[in-house]
Amino acid sequence: MRFGAVLFVFALVTAPVAAEDLGGTLEKVKDTKKITLGYQEASVPFSYLDGDQKPVGFALDICLRIVDAVKKQLALPDIAVEFIPVTSSNRIPLMVNGTLDLHCSATTNNADRQKQVAFTNTHFLSATRFAAKKAQKLNTIDDLKGKSVTAVAGSVNLNQLAKINTQRNLGINILPAKDQAEGFLMLETDRAQAYALDDVQLAIAIARSKEPAVYMISDEAFSKAEPYGIMLRKDDAPFKALADRATAELYQSPEIEVLYKKWLQSPVPPNGINFNVPMSPALRNAFRKPSSSFDPDVYEAN
Repeated sequence: MRFGAVLFVFALVTAPVAAEDLGGTLEKVKDTKKITLGYQEASVPFSYLDGDQKPVGFALDICLRIVDAVKKQLALPDIAVEFIPVTSSNRIPLMVNGTLDLHCSATTNNADRQKQVAFTNTHFLSATRFAAKKAQKLNTIDDLKGKSVTAVAGSVNLNQLAKINTQRNLGINILPAKDQAEGFLMLETDRAQAYALDDVQLAIAIARSKEPAVYMISDEAFSKAEPYGIMLRKDDAPFKALADRATAELYQSPEIEVLYKKWLQSPVPPNGINFNVPMSPALRNAFRKPSSSFDPDVYEAN
């Protein structure tokens, strides 16, 4: 009798705390029975539309692992998943205003963005470089002096291009592109002599192009290797803790090798192109020691 009474009192004390701790995104998902994932339509292979116009990609698969963890924690297996297309320019506002619950793509995690949003554990490391046609003979950043160079509006790449343009007084004519597809089209049609983007995405864009052999990627980078993370709302500790646990479990398991090879070292839809981007030693270390830090030095030191 005494033991039963103790259990009853304990349940009364702990139940309200558990409900109160839920808060934020988890409470929203529980109330609406829906979770909203933002994706970008041309950020191959992290998030994009396949031949059936269905959102797919490496980052989306990771987000769906987080969704599975949400369903388990809330004991709601029938939570609906809504996909919303976003751009580099509106993804952060849509996260801040509550439209998105997760943003699943190739978004650089940096100090400025962490003032507005949060990130879960890093799923890729990439540095900003430029692509150009080999015939242009543009090998270094200084070779871009006086040239027209494109980068995606609202991207870290554009900011880094603008910063180095000012620092080195290069007089570059910077042409913002709506998205990655438009950026490469500007390079392909000679409206821009170079295209600044994360090196992995440049490699992918070139592999998908009509004449891959025409292009080169600079050895010189605009930055150290920087982390990509799944984006979520700031100051939502319970949801971030869940996302961090779910991604850490994935990254420290053999499953991450399978998932990585599926999207970056195998033929992918819709055209069956293999981008053949091997996992770097730095990324392999980042998966072994998951971190949501924005500091590139953290990953170099791993």
